[in-house]
Amino acid sequence: MLNVAANHPNASTVGLVLPGGAPGDTRLLVGATYTGFGSPFFPRNRSLEDHRFENTPEIAIRALDARGDLARLFTFDLNPSDDNILKIKLSAKARHKLGFVRAFLRRARFAYLALNSEANAGDKESQAHSLLARICLPDAAAAGPGETKKLTESYIQLGLQCGAGAELYNRLVSVFPPPDAADQRLFAVFERGAGPGPRAPAALCAFRFADVDAAIRAARRSCLAAPDAGLVAVLDSVVQGSGPSCERRAIQLQPEQLDCGAAHLQHPLAILQPLKATPVFKYHGLTSVAVASVNNYTVVFLGTANGGLLKINLNEAMKVVSRKSISVAYGEPVHPIMQFDPSDSSYLYLMTSYQMTRVKVAVCNQYVTCTECLAAADAYCGWCTMETRCSLQHECMNSAESNFWTTASEGVERCPSMTILPSEINIDDTNSGTIIQLNGSIPMLNGTEMFCDYGNNIYTVARAASNDIIYCDLFPREKYPAFPPNQDHVIIETALRVNGKNIVWTNFTIYDCKRTGNIYPKTACTNCLSTKWKCHWCSRRYTCVSNSSECEDALHVKSSTDCPQIVPVSLEPMPTGTSQDITISLANAVFSKDTALECHFGTDRTFEARWVNSSAIKCSSVLLHTSEKSHIFPVNLQLKHRPDRFIDNPQMMTVEVYNCATGSTDCSQCLGREDLGHRCTWTESSSSCRLNTESLQTSNTCPAPEIQKIEPLSGPLEGGTLLTIRGRNLGRRFSDVIHAVKIGGVKCLPLQDRYMVSEEIVCQTGEAPDVFSDVVTVNMSKEGKSKERYTYVLPVVHSITPSLGPKAGGTKVTIRGNNLSVGSELRVLVNNTRQCTDISRADTTITCIMPAVERTTAARVCVQFENKSCTNDNIVFKYEKNPVITDITPKKSQISGGRIITLEGNGFGMVQNVSMVVHGIGKEKTNCKVHTDTVITCPSPAASNLTTGSKPAPVDFYINERLYADDRPAPDEDMYPEEAMHISKFSLEYYADPQFFTARKEKWIKHHPGEPLTLVIHKESDNLGLESGEYQVKIGLISCEIQIVSDRVIHCSVNESLSTSERQLPVTIQVGKFNQTIAMLHLGGGETAIIVSIVICSVLLLVSVVALFVFCTKSRRAERYWQKTLLQMEEMESQIREEIRKGFAELQTDMTDLTKELNRSQGIPFLEYKHFVTRTFFPKCSSLYEERYILPSQQLNSQVGSQVQETHPLLAGEWKIPENCRPNMEEGIALFSTLLNNRHFLVVFVHALEQQKDFAVRDRCNLASSLTIALHGKLEYYTSIMKDLLVDLIDASASKNPKLMLRRTESVVEKMLTNWMSICMYSYLRETVGEPFFLLICAIKQQINKGSIDAITGKARYTLNEEWLLRENIEAKPRNLNVSFQGCGMDSLSVRAMDTDTLSQVKEKILEAFCKNVPYSQWPRVEDVDLEWFASSTDSYILRDLDDTSVVEDGRKKLNTLAHYKIPEGASLAMSLSDKKDSMLSRVKDLDTEKYFHLVLPSDESTEHKKSHRQSHRKKVLPEIYLTRLLSTKGTLQKFLDDLFKAILSIREDKPPVAIKYFFDFLEEQAEKRGITDPDTLHIWKTNSLPLRFWVNILKNPQFVFDIDKTDHIDACLSVIAQAFIDACSLSDLQLGKDSPTNKLLYAKEIPEYRKIVQRYYKQIHDMPPLSEQEMNAHLAEESRKYRNEFNTNVAMAEIYKYAKRYRPQIVNALDSNPTTKRTQLQHKFEQVIALMEDNIYECCSEA
Repeated sequence: MLNVAANHPNASTVGLVLPGGAPGDTRLLVGATYTGFGSPFFPRNRSLEDHRFENTPEIAIRALDARGDLARLFTFDLNPSDDNILKIKLSAKARHKLGFVRAFLRRARFAYLALNSEANAGDKESQAHSLLARICLPDAAAAGPGETKKLTESYIQLGLQCGAGAELYNRLVSVFPPPDAADQRLFAVFERGAGPGPRAPAALCAFRFADVDAAIRAARRSCLAAPDAGLVAVLDSVVQGSGPSCERRAIQLQPEQLDCGAAHLQHPLAILQPLKATPVFKYHGLTSVAVASVNNYTVVFLGTANGGLLKINLNEAMKVVSRKSISVAYGEPVHPIMQFDPSDSSYLYLMTSYQMTRVKVAVCNQYVTCTECLAAADAYCGWCTMETRCSLQHECMNSAESNFWTTASEGVERCPSMTILPSEINIDDTNSGTIIQLNGSIPMLNGTEMFCDYGNNIYTVARAASNDIIYCDLFPREKYPAFPPNQDHVIIETALRVNGKNIVWTNFTIYDCKRTGNIYPKTACTNCLSTKWKCHWCSRRYTCVSNSSECEDALHVKSSTDCPQIVPVSLEPMPTGTSQDITISLANAVFSKDTALECHFGTDRTFEARWVNSSAIKCSSVLLHTSEKSHIFPVNLQLKHRPDRFIDNPQMMTVEVYNCATGSTDCSQCLGREDLGHRCTWTESSSSCRLNTESLQTSNTCPAPEIQKIEPLSGPLEGGTLLTIRGRNLGRRFSDVIHAVKIGGVKCLPLQDRYMVSEEIVCQTGEAPDVFSDVVTVNMSKEGKSKERYTYVLPVVHSITPSLGPKAGGTKVTIRGNNLSVGSELRVLVNNTRQCTDISRADTTITCIMPAVERTTAARVCVQFENKSCTNDNIVFKYEKNPVITDITPKKSQISGGRIITLEGNGFGMVQNVSMVVHGIGKEKTNCKVHTDTVITCPSPAASNLTTGSKPAPVDFYINERLYADDRPAPDEDMYPEEAMHISKFSLEYYADPQFFTARKEKWIKHHPGEPLTLVIHKESDNLGLESGEYQVKIGLISCEIQIVSDRVIHCSVNESLSTSERQLPVTIQVGKFNQTIAMLHLGGGETAIIVSIVICSVLLLVSVVALFVFCTKSRRAERYWQKTLLQMEEMESQIREEIRKGFAELQTDMTDLTKELNRSQGIPFLEYKHFVTRTFFPKCSSLYEERYILPSQQLNSQVGSQVQETHPLLAGEWKIPENCRPNMEEGIALFSTLLNNRHFLVVFVHALEQQKDFAVRDRCNLASSLTIALHGKLEYYTSIMKDLLVDLIDASASKNPKLMLRRTESVVEKMLTNWMSICMYSYLRETVGEPFFLLICAIKQQINKGSIDAITGKARYTLNEEWLLRENIEAKPRNLNVSFQGCGMDSLSVRAMDTDTLSQVKEKILEAFCKNVPYSQWPRVEDVDLEWFASSTDSYILRDLDDTSVVEDGRKKLNTLAHYKIPEGASLAMSLSDKKDSMLSRVKDLDTEKYFHLVLPSDESTEHKKSHRQSHRKKVLPEIYLTRLLSTKGTLQKFLDDLFKAILSIREDKPPVAIKYFFDFLEEQAEKRGITDPDTLHIWKTNSLPLRFWVNILKNPQFVFDIDKTDHIDACLSVIAQAFIDACSLSDLQLGKDSPTNKLLYAKEIPEYRKIVQRYYKQIHDMPPLSEQEMNAHLAEESRKYRNEFNTNVAMAEIYKYAKRYRPQIVNALDSNPTTKRTQLQHKFEQVIALMEDNIYECCSEA
């Protein structure tokens, strides 16, 4: 056999097709690593056949042209000789292993081989490991067949050395041959070390081919003319090398001989001195290189071992100017050979282990601006000026012409730019044009169409004066853009537009000096004269102007320092409500004393200002008020008759106004305000702080300090504990307490920054001599003592477990001892430098996570209290080497996961927890189990997003919650983040789950109990390589013992009895988490069963004979009956089909007309937001929703269609309370509102009410809705409260049955959630769901009206609800009536009715036809109109439901119909408003069925027996047939229902449901915190919160959304649709049968498809990018803003207050019990509310 390649995956082979000396004479140059006997690649069996590799030469030129003889293919060229091979001697092969890197051609006459040699240092040949060998090829033009050069004659090699000394890179990895050109370089990648790897140090070096050629010529000249033993030698390790060495000969060598050798020296040569180069670029893990010369740069592409591709740009000096990195294939090394696409050099081909990739050499469009484009220094990218984009050169039109395409080498300064002159324009100037100066790289613009683009579609013509000077007209003044608020200028972006494209931009400014002075009126003059604009200050007009000629007076003020301004002085604080004079000094005053000024203090009130002298003003009797502890008022002067003109106050002079009655709850706080300049005094009798206005000196002493609480209660002897003391009268100032605190006799040093006057002292405890316990005292002339005692204790540390762990950290240790919970601060230090994290402690234990260290060591563990000394210096934790995972087996898993992966290694005894992650396709992290110090097992995770046969997925392990990685050097400092990615050491391949079947693929296996059972199970071929222990076979719950396992067959047997009460048992086979039931085992009887079977068969035979005789006699009768029944069924089926087809066609026509009418008319009658809210929030459960609040019927007058007035008390309007009660009630409600805006109060308030047994569900709903209205303006706060309450609800539900949460509205927060959903979904409901929902309602109504409707019972021919189905075949014919009616904007219409319609039903249809564009609340009512029929020109009749002509049947009056009056087709009718209502008939459906009927007489038992048998049978059976009408109605409505469900369960890209995403993420977060991993639970939570809580409510109550009439029949149909929607969102399987209710059966077929839509909708919500709190708050704030002032919050607050009053004691107790509300004294504020409201609200309301 002829061997060509190395034939081993770890050996190398390179090839190169060589042009032959003669036409068609192509040959193949092959370099292959020796893999024969003696090499590490030699097969282990060492058979004789394997010795064939010994004759394979390392380098050979082989024939490709067989010339008709295939035996010649791949032979050593033309002659079977050694002329065309280079073969290392067998004795030297072990010492000279050649690894080939690449072969390439140069100048069509040289073939190069790049290789590595492991030659020993003792040989006389090349010591370099990296070699470049060259052989000469025959010149096709000159050489003949006999002139072919021998391979050995021209072969010469020289070493390539990259770097030197310690930075020597000795192994060649990849080379890239450049295209033929002068002065080209060979770029090569080298690495340092024994073998390749992702962290192997590597470098890029470049060698000039001119240096290579020179070295070869010098070597040959030396060998033949001037031998130098240190320069060149003959390769004596080669078979052909036995011969003379280099020796001097008197021969003149020709250039050809210097390049390719001479005939008298036919030996391969080795140049002993390597060609050296300095590394151009250093990195790690480089595997390949490709080079291109582009735009004066050399671009080098470098593949890496971790699947990355680096691109570096080198300048002419071979210095790196830029560098980029991308990831091509995660974790896969790039193949050493990369190649540019020969058809398009802007693409590069590269290979990895599993793929070939075509990568674009540059992504220029990522750079948006020219500066970004050129600053990136990417040789491929340049700026395309006329297209204003960064692109490759060939992608830019006219790029070859000057200035059309700018390269990075030209520099950023060549980017196109322009300058506008003037750049600042006064708004009052009359500039006619501007000059544009162009800079940078811009092509010639002559002959192009140019405009100046000022934005907002404003253009002016541009004219070129030269190639870089452009003239442009300025656009007119009226088109100047509006100035931004509080800004005196506007910046206009201007572009030069050439041939319809803006190519260069700049800005210019338009300014207005008048705005400069007006923006900051308190510093108008200063701003005017300090602005960068050319502005002037007019003193007389006190105005900033742009032109000095506008000032009547001379310009006295030239600079901002000359402006009249207030000289700020410090004023003493003023008590609130006290009149006082204030003197203000002026600088640069240019006013006369006649100038009238006013003092302005930032409020609406102004005070008189009097001139004291020319530079001083006195503000007389200034009286300021504040309810705060202190308030700072600005002090300003304004011109009296020009309130918007102020004297400049640049440093803002202020005055402090204080209120002694606010913010001082005890004596120390009150008297301590003296340091602030507040004249306050404490009155002990009233326990209040007030202004000290008495002339007599008041007492300056306070009661003794009162210590209410201290914490902590213990600390270490060394002290340092931060002790917090809370109470009253704890000092007026810090100096009072600085030496006042002691614990027994030990001082405690207070901290000034933590001191709160009178309320709290935080001090640092001193060191105690011994253990003791004592009270804490605060002594300030009077002493206060704590009730609790503080204890000094001695913490003791005994031990640490475990005492050793890996140096990677993550070990959870427990430190044991006594008194370990004392003090305020604890640290656990390792070697006094690193801290133990996640600390938790109790009195006897401390647990924490050990940090990582760099090396193995015995580390001292220091437990440090209060940053003092270590408690025990003898505690040591020993850091050992990290656990090492050497291998994982198996390396394959089925998709379902669960296969046991065994980790082999060492050091696992230190491992506390392990988990496994499969990147890319693994669904979740799986937990592993540690068995021994060397074995860990992990179940493989199930796979997702997997295509069978895909590449191996990287696997990572987390040991002690730390990512496992080999010990390796730290990444380079200059490494890019994407280059520093972690590379997984292991991988796992996923394959399809195995498939099993029985021997005959039968699904039933019969087996008799008591007999032995052996199963033969066949398996389809797979690549998993499963072991016998990985299979589990079960029959029911009984294991089947596996005995034989092969690749395709499994044998198992059951030894125990299969006796069971069940006759069928599943046969299940399990592999990991994959389960497959392959058959059912049917258990038969024994001998007794056989005997019984024989007896039964005999009896059956006898019976069969008798039955046969009976059958023969009756078969003819049955046949006739069957034929008759079949005909009836076919006829009925035909009728149903025709009915559905006709109904759908008619309805589609009607609905198309309806859609057109919607587009032409006013549209869908949506309720306003405020009415939507009131109807949704208060449907039945609120005391606010009474009959008197419902929208009243429109008063009947000529103005049909006038706007309905707001009548609900919550809608915006005046709060109707008596005036004498208003002040107190408004103040009380305002204070109560403040309390409700306190998070702690509101949560405690709600929980306190919910704990009351008599606080019913109705009250909870009312409270929730009132809270929603009250907090509607602060939806962000409302949402946070709702979330807090939901967390409490989830905590309560999680401990019981979490799936029941949110199912019913039993708590306040559940109703709050309903309201929140209604608010957030209103816009989506109106914009997306509204139209399909309204069309569905109209479709239901029209479909019902297509057939007969019983006016008494409400039952109809067409319906979705079985209970409302008219189960009679009532023949009804349509009647088209010509009706006139002066109302709703129309005069006459043709109205379609049925001849079975009552007159009220006809009136309803007429009103609907005339008023379809008017909201229903504005329609006249049926009982308020009369219908008159004009039978002839002289005769007319008033048509009524009941009159003297009504027919009586069975004692009941039948309602009149169109058929009763015999009204013909096309009859003329007139409808008009009635002066009086019909007293005989108000509402037809309320009539007594004992006296009246419409279509069907009620059936009863007394009349049933009077009917014939045939009638009775028909009455009993036939009504069920009419159930098919439900299908007819469903079929016609299906499209509209599908459209509605699609609208509800879809996500609009322009308006994603942010509220739903936010709330669903909240639910998922809460489930994760509580360890709830069941996906069904999360699905149920989402369903209960959105579909069940919002959409079902809307579907069943369209009157919440539209101003329409929801009849009882429409309500029944919507109930069926809502039930279908609920079933679609449910997870439980529908167990349906013939006895199931029709509302379940009707949509049973569609429910599975709807469920898929629901699940897809939930997944789309889950996959949306998460929403931050800031984004959600902004959305909620926008919702609040849109509907501001829509509701009367005072009414809502009053409603909430009723509950506060009713449960006052319980609320107060709850506030007292809560530490937070008690500390902030919210119970006292609540009592203030009660005090304000208690004596007023009820008597005021009674007066009202």
